[in-house]
Amino acid sequence: MDNRPIGVFDSGLGGLTAVRELMQVLPQESIVYFGDTGRVPYGTKSAETIRKYTRQDIAFLKTNGVKMILAACGTVSSVASEIGDACGLPFTGVLRPTAEAAIRVTKTGKIGVIGTQATVSSGSYERHVKALDPKAEVYSCACPLFVPFVENGVIAPEDPMVRLVVERYLHYFDEKGIDTLILGCTHYPILQESIAAVMGDSVTLINSGREAALHCVEMLRENGQLCGEGASPCHQFFVSDQVDGFQSMADICLGHAVDAAVRFIDIDRYPA
Repeated sequence: MDNRPIGVFDSGLGGLTAVRELMQVLPQESIVYFGDTGRVPYGTKSAETIRKYTRQDIAFLKTNGVKMILAACGTVSSVASEIGDACGLPFTGVLRPTAEAAIRVTKTGKIGVIGTQATVSSGSYERHVKALDPKAEVYSCACPLFVPFVENGVIAPEDPMVRLVVERYLHYFDEKGIDTLILGCTHYPILQESIAAVMGDSVTLINSGREAALHCVEMLRENGQLCGEGASPCHQFFVSDQVDGFQSMADICLGHAVDAAVRFIDIDRYPA
């Protein structure tokens, strides 16, 4: 039994989709969330910059006494997972559980991946999928505008700009014959309705945030770190830029109103 909170971080607010899944599967657990809104997006940054940010994000969460850390960020999971593995706490990104889910679901072995430029360039999802099934065919497409759209609240399926950009990116998969599509960034489930409309019913979408949350359950159970029965969860939210606008975006990502205040932290105070 361990009543310490779970630490979660992302480049911005998209990681709240993973927090939403955690709240559903582990309703008794407390969560400390950090969204690096002052430096979003990570996906356009160099590998060394992403590693620097990852070290600082983890350092901040550790000051809050967390018992494990979830990097709810496809970019960090792809480029800087070794930093999390060495942080001294149970750690997971989104790659492994998402790749495992895709392999379970696919019937044709043809799997698509959408992610940030850094994630796609790293080839990380392809390596994880092929490690599980060497015969799998993996097709990856970078969708760099998706994160800015989500962070700025441009998400309505009926918005012609959203529809146009989603169609333009996903056109890449038209002749690939995929039956499974990995949403390789936790921002992307916010656009899931638009993505599903373009891909059609024959393609199953894999939500990396949900798969990572389910993996957290397994890790905590194996380590004997689940909260005790009857625990009252306490959720804390932190950002590295203005707190204005957090409430509306958090409500969208979490699917319900946030009943806790969001606080600003100066992430540059933490060691890189």
